[in-house]
Amino acid sequence: MANVQVNIERELREKITPGTLIPKPKAKGGFIVKGWGIRRGENALIYLIPNWTEPTKPHQKGITTSEWKQAIERLTSAGDFSHQWFKRDMPACAKEGSCNFTTIGGIFELLGYAYYAPPGVYRKTVG
Repeated sequence: MANVQVNIERELREKITPGTLIPKPKAKGGFIVKGWGIRRGENALIYLIPNWTEPTKPHQKGITTSEWKQAIERLTSAGDFSHQWFKRDMPACAKEGSCNFTTIGGIFELLGYAYYAPPGVYRKTVG
């Protein structure tokens, strides 16, 4: 899995396509991958979240390539990716909302790298 951090953007681009439903532990409504765009000046995976006020106009959030690399490095080196670590070590991403944490974790689940181990932790899958 050492190559994962080097190739995370390529893996995301190849395997996480627009329209992919992101698994969330407690979310109400669908969180769906929109595609690639720019966030905080760099490439980012953009996703849509429900807008309860105007359901036809979902909100957009994004996680940058460097944030994906940081998160996969944490998961592969420490064996977990926790909400506590996320808030402390990824403050710009966390400032956009806690949903970025569960989006990263949910996509790691889709890629087979992690599973959710409540409360607030994604653990590295064995292998």
